[in-house]
Amino acid sequence: MRINNVIKKPVVTEKSVGLASTGKYVFSVVRNATKGRIAKEIKNLYNVDVLNVSTIVMPGKKRRILKTRRFAKTSSWKKAIVQLKEGQHIDVFPKEQ
Repeated sequence: MRINNVIKKPVVTEKSVGLASTGKYVFSVVRNATKGRIAKEIKNLYNVDVLNVSTIVMPGKKRRILKTRRFAKTSSWKKAIVQLKEGQHIDVFPKEQ
């Protein structure tokens, strides 16, 4: 696994935007990424110091196929919550006007 393929995208939800004000940022990462690799990638991409990385595997959900009685399951994915050193921030969320 190449290190530049670890981070997929930032997760932008109400909860993640609220966490950003406390210095914690949420990213979608590849399933086999380790906490150390995630920390290195965030440091290289955004030039910030990472204090802590927490990871969670989010299970897939059942979705109903339109107008049928059948269901399909979405893929599970891995989410990383990255805590930065105090006073540092990442500009990944849209700013309110």
